[in-house]
Amino acid sequence: MKKGPIIGFIVFVLIVIIGGCFIQGYNKAPKMEEGVKKAWGNVESDLQRRMDLIPNLVETVKGYASHEQKILSDLAEARTRYNAAPTPKEKLEANSQLEGALGRLLVIVENYPNLKANEVFMKLQDELAGTENRINVSRKRYNDEVEPFRSYARSLTGGIFMKIRGIDYNKYEYFKAPEAAKTAPAVKFN
Repeated sequence: MKKGPIIGFIVFVLIVIIGGCFIQGYNKAPKMEEGVKKAWGNVESDLQRRMDLIPNLVETVKGYASHEQKILSDLAEARTRYNAAPTPKEKLEANSQLEGALGRLLVIVENYPNLKANEVFMKLQDELAGTENRINVSRKRYNDEVEPFRSYARSLTGGIFMKIRGIDYNKYEYFKAPEAAKTAPAVKFN
């Protein structure tokens, strides 16, 4: 039996297997990146929903707590900063600023029993609570997409395919709680 056709067949099979692995890895990188982008889009959508609720919440609180202007202006500034942020990282930083201001606002609410009983405020607070739950679910899903993406990018072949495709995996960070969220706001009753 001649070895030439057998060796040729083995070489052909190896080329097909290696080519298939290359194509699979080459296509996997952008598919994973799109999954991360989609998950980030969902986070952004939920954060935007919160941003849209804040002006209504602020206007309602203004009627009761007009001397608390600093917190109200901090909320407006954080909202503006979020809307102007071009990258996910900058949006996360602005969101952290917003979360701190919202925490302080909710502490103020504790000092205004009439505001807590106001029907409009109660509806807004319920909407905000629902939105916060959505944001938490979206953050988890985003992190669930980022983890395999970053792991793949840090693997030998994944890193090569990311470089070939020009994908920078470092721009997709995990969603982490801001430092301010690690301590609860102080509630004071007068």
